[in-house]
Amino acid sequence: MSQPAPPQIFDRGLINRRLDRAWARTRGGAEPDFLLARAAEDLRDRLSLVKRRFALAADFGSPGPHGAAALAAGGQVDCIIRIGPTEASVGNGDFLPAVGDLERLSVADGRVDLAVSLLALQSVNDLPGALVQMRRTLKGDGLLIAALIGGETLTELRQSLTIAESEILGGASPRVAPFVDVRALGSLSQRAGLALPVVDLDRAVVRYPDLFALLGDLRGMGGANALHARSRKPLRRDVLARAAALYAERFADPDGRLRATFDLVWLAAWAPHESQPKPLAPGSATMRLADALKRRG
Repeated sequence: MSQPAPPQIFDRGLINRRLDRAWARTRGGAEPDFLLARAAEDLRDRLSLVKRRFALAADFGSPGPHGAAALAAGGQVDCIIRIGPTEASVGNGDFLPAVGDLERLSVADGRVDLAVSLLALQSVNDLPGALVQMRRTLKGDGLLIAALIGGETLTELRQSLTIAESEILGGASPRVAPFVDVRALGSLSQRAGLALPVVDLDRAVVRYPDLFALLGDLRGMGGANALHARSRKPLRRDVLARAAALYAERFADPDGRLRATFDLVWLAAWAPHESQPKPLAPGSATMRLADALKRRG
């Protein structure tokens, strides 16, 4: 029996078209890619703690070549495949370029020693399925490192828009995507068959002169609302003005600049292998818990 199709939360075609427009603006001099640059730098630092060399690494779906460039600069990888979401976003560098979809990976099973993905998995419709596909590309004891936009990202914007629309229109349409949190990502990685998952959160608070500067950055990075359930009508000016006022009232620092939260949720996990440590079998303990507690007392 065929599996039912996952719910269509995101308009993937729209996401890719916006990403292409964002890259066109980047060539014109605009570079609102600070989150991707931060993630790439963090990737390099995290990988430096793994005392291993990787014959083949794959960068899956990252919306820019920053991650692949970090892998090349780190000197731990012999060959890098970069599978970008669009032709424009693949970029150039010391890697083998290709265009592909995170929801339908074409890499053969068991070929990759290291799989990375930066700021892409948060906009797939089937996150568990994407993790399963990435795990299948790994050799036994291969490493997966991924960063997703998640947690409390844009909570200030979400609250301001929701209140403004509710006050003026009597209801609110979804404007900010749902995000995965640390606990949920750990559970999803185990469901995907990954071993020894470690999940943590890196929070960046970016300050803006006003709401419109924040919205400009979101458009510049191709991160505007792409939910399937979004309203197709433009946001009314009175709603936007009220949201801007609410944002300034609730989330301004003493100097008047506005805070915007961006949470990067990181996952590091391994493809299962017999060499990895395993939990003890039930009933194999040599000491009762009560006896251990007595000794500590």
